[in-house]
Amino acid sequence: MHSAKQVGRGVLNFLLPPRCPSCGTRIADDGHLCGTCWGEMAMITAPKCGICGLPFAAGDLDGAECGACMRERPEFDWARAAVVYDDRAKSLILGLKYGGVGSGVPALGRMMAGSIAREPRPDIIVPVPLHSRRLLMRRFNQSQLLAKTLADIMSLPLDAFALERRKATPSQGTLNRKGRKRNVAGAFRVSEMGKKAIEGKTVLLVDDVLTTGATASACAKALKKAGASRVGLVVFARVKHPSAG
Repeated sequence: MHSAKQVGRGVLNFLLPPRCPSCGTRIADDGHLCGTCWGEMAMITAPKCGICGLPFAAGDLDGAECGACMRERPEFDWARAAVVYDDRAKSLILGLKYGGVGSGVPALGRMMAGSIAREPRPDIIVPVPLHSRRLLMRRFNQSQLLAKTLADIMSLPLDAFALERRKATPSQGTLNRKGRKRNVAGAFRVSEMGKKAIEGKTVLLVDDVLTTGATASACAKALKKAGASRVGLVVFARVKHPSAG
């Protein structure tokens, strides 16, 4: 049976050779990046903000709070990202969100799991939800795909429906920090079944990109209001210089 699966995979790879989800170069197997793209990923390492994970300049104190977190603490307890949101990371995210290129999800998930290896182990994983209207248009939620991969890697339960997006908010893309916060205020709630799943639990919230943290804070606020004890956040990429204002 095992050899039959290997033969089947070999035939499929011959007919539809796996390609790097970032640059399209042929690779040995799906679920990976090519060596060049892997080497160009701007991994986030210490030093970084102890709250939101914003990367600091070399020589800064690891674990200190960045200016934004000192001015206004986010609702989540901590956030970590695997890489900086640069052109290489952007191509992966946009390919996933709008091009349906899901072959990179396992690689993204592994990098995300590595970014939280030293954080307290959560009890349950919850993805940032899409509004039903946008989900119908896109046909899938990229945050849910990443959350499922993380749940498999970390052997943790996943509740993809605990958190609901009750308002179809406009895109956050052109808004500054204050505008983003206003845009998502009250946009999320926890379902009745979700309340039972997260009550007293440490929740790991999963999203693809972190910019100002407005969406994640709104989600964390809803989760804590519904009974979660702590909320950590993990994303694949974070914007290094989020817009102010």
